[in-house]
Amino acid sequence: MDKPKSMVMVIIGASGDLTRRKLMPALYLLHKYKRLPEHFAILGLSRTEFTDEGYRERIRAQLLRYVKPEEVDEEQIHSFIHLLYYFSMDPADSDAYLLLQPKLLELDKIIGNCEHYLYYLATPPSLYGLIPQHLKKVGLNLDKGIKGKKRIIVEKPFGYDLDTALELSNIYYKDAFREDQIFRIDHYLGKETVQNILALRFANSIFEPVWNRNYIDYIEITAVENMGIEQRGSYFDEAGTLRDMVQNHLIQLVAITAMEPPMAFNANNFRDEVFRVYQSLTPLTEKDLAENIVRGQYTASETKNGYREEKDVNPLSRTETFVAMKLGINNWRWGGVPFYIRTGKQMPTKVSEIIVHFKPTPYPLFNCAGQTCPMANKLVIRIQPNEGIVLKFGMKVPGKGFEVEQVSMDFSYSSLGKLFIEDAYARLIEDCILGDPTLFTRSDAVEASWRFFTPVLNFWKEHPEIPVYGYPAGTWGPRESDEMISKQGACWTNPCKNLTNTNLYCEL
Repeated sequence: MDKPKSMVMVIIGASGDLTRRKLMPALYLLHKYKRLPEHFAILGLSRTEFTDEGYRERIRAQLLRYVKPEEVDEEQIHSFIHLLYYFSMDPADSDAYLLLQPKLLELDKIIGNCEHYLYYLATPPSLYGLIPQHLKKVGLNLDKGIKGKKRIIVEKPFGYDLDTALELSNIYYKDAFREDQIFRIDHYLGKETVQNILALRFANSIFEPVWNRNYIDYIEITAVENMGIEQRGSYFDEAGTLRDMVQNHLIQLVAITAMEPPMAFNANNFRDEVFRVYQSLTPLTEKDLAENIVRGQYTASETKNGYREEKDVNPLSRTETFVAMKLGINNWRWGGVPFYIRTGKQMPTKVSEIIVHFKPTPYPLFNCAGQTCPMANKLVIRIQPNEGIVLKFGMKVPGKGFEVEQVSMDFSYSSLGKLFIEDAYARLIEDCILGDPTLFTRSDAVEASWRFFTPVLNFWKEHPEIPVYGYPAGTWGPRESDEMISKQGACWTNPCKNLTNTNLYCEL
């Protein structure tokens, strides 16, 4: 796809956390590596009062904080911030958009743009339904032929349940925009290691014959963080981990791991296969809802606050900061193979990885330190940190006898030297500029995902007696998540080294 000659990117929510930590560093990298349109401007919108110069100086300071030190180039930062302009307005006020239109036309004249606008909604989800209607009201949603392309990027969560997701879909692609103008962003899909799952599977013939129920025992997907909710208390206490992480990030990882090879690698075929995985998710029974889902909430430890002590959080909150669950996929490839997923805040470390546990050999021939060696092969796909791939297999221990221990064949992206590992937001923003929707979620996939997860939310709401288990900040979550996976005769790859004081683990 050809890069447009000109464009104005409009960041709605320009003074917020997402803009300073993710969007501006990503746009700076695109500018540094000359991957933005030749004539490009960024217009920041929010209620905070700034002049253009004041906003530029604010962003300069934030870039020095959030850009990796090796990427900092004072000259490039100086030229980048002069792409920035600012317009103070309330995104919820429809009348304010009457003033936005002439501001955009003014920028068009400055940079030589032809009404090519890319809107980025870096706002609270409560505004997702209002902003497209306000843009439509003043005609800022309409394509005007080849000149005047309009696109909109929406952050997750796209809805809070199936009903609200359907309402947003009606507003977006049935009213204000066409589906091809809408880019529902999930930054996980911008990560090189996530995309490399597809290359690993479909570019290497050694994996395809064993990538199925005949050889795989179970698949484990973990995405955890070693920090709390930071300054997002008001949002997170309404959303919770299932909405914030499971319904989008983790289920995307499940889909990429489980999908069939697309007929061709293009947007439609790739997203068709993702959608088919969502359609094939085994519906959750009431027994599944009660026994195969564990939710937790971090409590205070010696050095860290509990969730209920965080700013803007209800002191009696039952919002989950941890979810572990068992999923199934009803199709020929995966029938009978459980997928175990977990995510949580305030874990001992930050790690995202997919672990394919292969079935053990049918008959044990060798011993491991005097014990029958139980170690089956594992393929570990590390998304973060230390991005790479590890294959674990058994090898004979040197010396007499036939003792076997498990060893690792390890590839890390860092071993490639100074090869540039692209920032996920930079990759996805560039795809939006080019109009490539491959790595963005389509409306039918959003709705299928919510169709699967909304019964979980409803079950929790209808059964307040379902426990939320406390776990001390800095541990691997509730003990009950270990018990759930142990029913498979399995365990999490990062086993819970829980504190000896069992009183710290409780039902909230």
